[in-house]
Amino acid sequence: MRLIVATFLLVFQVAQAQQLPNFSVLAEKNEPAVVNISTTRKYAETRRLVPRNFGLPDEFDKGPMGELFRHFFDEQGSGTWPTPESHSLGSGFIISSDGYIVTNHHVITEADEIIVRLNDRSELEAKLIGSDPRSDIALLKIDSTGLPVVTLGDSSRLKVGEWVLAIGSPFGFDHTVTAGIVSAIQRSLPSDSYVPFIQTDVAINPGNSGGPLINLDGEVVGVNSQIVSGSGGYMGLSFAIPIDLAMDVVNQLKSSGRVTRGWLGVLIQEVTRELAESFKMDKPKGALVSKVLPGSPADKGGIETGDIILEFESHAIEWHNDLPPLVGKFGVGKSAQVKVLRNGRLKTLKIKIGELPADEIVADADKVAPTDKSRMGLVVGELSPQSAERLGIKEGVEVEQIKSGPAAAAGMRRGDVITSVNQQPVSSVDDFIKKIDAMLPGGSVAFLVQRASGPIYIAVRLSKNEP
Repeated sequence: MRLIVATFLLVFQVAQAQQLPNFSVLAEKNEPAVVNISTTRKYAETRRLVPRNFGLPDEFDKGPMGELFRHFFDEQGSGTWPTPESHSLGSGFIISSDGYIVTNHHVITEADEIIVRLNDRSELEAKLIGSDPRSDIALLKIDSTGLPVVTLGDSSRLKVGEWVLAIGSPFGFDHTVTAGIVSAIQRSLPSDSYVPFIQTDVAINPGNSGGPLINLDGEVVGVNSQIVSGSGGYMGLSFAIPIDLAMDVVNQLKSSGRVTRGWLGVLIQEVTRELAESFKMDKPKGALVSKVLPGSPADKGGIETGDIILEFESHAIEWHNDLPPLVGKFGVGKSAQVKVLRNGRLKTLKIKIGELPADEIVADADKVAPTDKSRMGLVVGELSPQSAERLGIKEGVEVEQIKSGPAAAAGMRRGDVITSVNQQPVSSVDDFIKKIDAMLPGGSVAFLVQRASGPIYIAVRLSKNEP
C-alpha cells in the first residue's frame, strides 16, 4: 500500500513538473539579443574652488601637504576641482541585425555618451535615433551588422495569468533571467496616460529597464519599464510597455525622429458611484468631462463640460483611463465617432482628432486634484472679482467655510468656486441655495468646482435626515 501511495505521489509530482514551462530554452534563444546599456553625463565645466589671485598663506605652503595645497590653491587662483560624471545603467534588445536597439527613454535621457555592451562583452558607442518621454521608449543605433535579434510578438493577444520572462541587467548583473505571470493588462498609471501597461509579478529591479518581456513562444511582448515600490526595489508589481505600442513609437522615430498622437482636448475624471447616481446612471462607467479646452477638437466637435464619454470609435470606455490611449493612437486629422451621455440622453458626435501639443495640459482631472469619496455643511459667498479673474470664470459661488459634514467628507475645500450643481450653472448665492433646497435628502449632487489647479467634479451625498 505504501509503495502504491509513493508511486502515485511521484507520478503526480512528475506530472506537475511537466506542466511548468521550461524557461531555459527561451533564455538561451533570447539572451544573445539582449544588451546592457550604460550612459555618461558630463557636467558643463569644472568648478573653481577659489577666486582668481587668491594668495596661499605661508603656513599652508610648507610641510608634507604643501604640494597638495599648491595644486588646488595656487597663487594664480587657477586651481579647479574635477567634476564627476554620472552613470546610469539599463537594458535593451536588438530588433534588427544592422544594429537598431530598443530601450527606455529614462535610461538614456540627458546622456552625453551611450555605451552598449553586447552578449560577447564587446562594447560599442550608440547613436540616439530618437526618444519619446510620454511612452518611455527610445531607439538607438550601433554600427554593426549580423547581430542576433529578438522575435517580436503581438501584445494584444496577451492574457492575464500567462507566463512571461524578463531578461535584463538588474544592479549591473548582465543577462539575469526572472519569470512570472501577467497580473493585469491595459493598466493605467498616474504618470502615464497614454500607455496601457502590462502588469506582471516578474521580479524587476533597477537595471532591468528597457529589457524585453517574453512570452512562452519566445516572442517579445513588452518593454520592461517601471515598478511600484515603497522601498526602491521590487515588491511584486512591475510594468511593461506593450510591444505593439513600442514598435509604433519606434517606427515613427525611425522615419521622422518624432512621435505624433491624437488629441481630443478635454480634462477628464473618474465617474464614481456618487457621481453616477447624480447623473442618473445605472452604474459608474465612462470618462466625465470636467473641462473642454477652448479651440480644441472637442470644443469644435461639440463636446461639453459635464458630458460622460461612453464610447470612442465603438470602443467602450469603462474606466476614464481607457480613453487617452485610444485617442493617442488614433490618426491625427481623422474623424472619430464619440458617444456621450448628456443630461440623461445619449448623443453621438463626430470629432476631427487633432495632434497632441508638446505642452499639453494634463488631460486627467484626477491628477490635478484627487478627492475623497463620500456622503453639506459649507458656507458660500458671492464670487469675488479677484477669484473670477484668477480662475478665468464669470459666475459661481465661493466656498468660505467648511463644516463637518458631507461636503467636507467628499473633499470640498475652502476657496473652491462652485460653478454648477447637477450640470445647472450657479449665478449667485441665492441661486445656489434654491438649487440645493430642491435636492432630495440622501441623494447625490454633482458640483463642478473650479480650483487653481483646474476644474473637477465632486459628488456630495446629502444626509438623509436633512429637511
